[in-house]
Amino acid sequence: MNDIPQLTELMYAVDTFYFLICGVLVMWMAAGFSMLEAGLVRSKNTAEILTKNIALFAIACSMYLILGYYLMYSSSAGGFLPNLGFLIGGENTVDAITAGGEDAPYYSMRSDFFFQVVFVATAMSIVSGAVAERMKLWAFLAFAVVMTGFIYPVSGYWTWGGGWLAEIGYSDYAGSGIVHLAGAAAALAGVLVLGPRRGKYGKDGSIYAIPGANMPLATLGTFILWMGWFGFNGGSELKLSDAASANNVAQVFVNTNAAAAGGVIAALILAKLWFRKADLTMALNGALAGLVAITADPLSPSALGASVIGVLGGLIVVVAIVTLDKLKLDDPVGAISVHGVVGIWGVLAVPFTNAEAGFGPQIIGILGIFIWVFVASLIVWLILKAVMGIRVTEEEEYEGVDLAECGLEAYPEFSASKK
Repeated sequence: MNDIPQLTELMYAVDTFYFLICGVLVMWMAAGFSMLEAGLVRSKNTAEILTKNIALFAIACSMYLILGYYLMYSSSAGGFLPNLGFLIGGENTVDAITAGGEDAPYYSMRSDFFFQVVFVATAMSIVSGAVAERMKLWAFLAFAVVMTGFIYPVSGYWTWGGGWLAEIGYSDYAGSGIVHLAGAAAALAGVLVLGPRRGKYGKDGSIYAIPGANMPLATLGTFILWMGWFGFNGGSELKLSDAASANNVAQVFVNTNAAAAGGVIAALILAKLWFRKADLTMALNGALAGLVAITADPLSPSALGASVIGVLGGLIVVVAIVTLDKLKLDDPVGAISVHGVVGIWGVLAVPFTNAEAGFGPQIIGILGIFIWVFVASLIVWLILKAVMGIRVTEEEEYEGVDLAECGLEAYPEFSASKK
């Protein structure tokens, strides 16, 4: 790089560093998902849910390194299927591609990979909470291999990799559909195959609440996710080193925060009016709903507009959680509602503030991503069910999957002593 002017080198260094730091913030969201899910499951299932979260992160990073990144970014623009030539020794073009840059890379390609890989882990984390408390650990991890190595990268190629959805004008700045709806679609397929937790629904149609064990932990997890989302959305600007990009990043940060705040307030008020109680779990999911909703375009709206998008997300998520419960779709943490239903709202909200986006491409994008991820995931879940089984036994579920799957308890001092 000796022939590059000194200022250009400095800009390259700044953009690379910014990309890496935003990736670290998104990686920190793995801790947020872990704490949120650990707080919303029963104590007897805590160690297993934490094991799933750290293991899925490691699997996502490894599979995306080995396969997923190449599927997502090694093809020429256009088409439905990514280029698979690299699998048989053909040339791949990953090193020639700069996400967000035309011809000349303005940041390190390794920083791009790092930023992309933590997004994959986020999509897989969404699945974890939805299937909690009754799924076999190793069946879940086997699904994670396919989801992060193949299913997500294919739809990611359609969008951020320059495939057919990108060509028709689908717009999704940081991934309300690409990441969040995809994770929710995979989770929905898993929940349908898995079935609800025992004791959740009565034969007469009654619904029984199964409270989580640790609300402080769930709240901490939500704040960690809120913080990590600044990297999720802010990093998706892909650049910081010029005045226009720096102003865009500032707008993205402000809008992300405003939407989350709006989601909390709306969900809390609706819960009070509907249930006559200020439901903390709804407030937490309201924050996440606001964040998911604004992720499709945190740049175009004004701060007040972002607040409105978040408010509507907070209202939608409360209705969605109650509706899915009535449909007997058991989702212990509300992941399908937060990331799926509100993810759809986020994608549809883009044309209201972004004149370059249209409702047609947005709807096609929603359908394309959902159908692909849902159908592919359903096939994988059914294969896993037939080959190795995906659900623990009734006795293991009653005793808690901590002991059955991990051989230890998260809170052993609170267990009844055995003599």
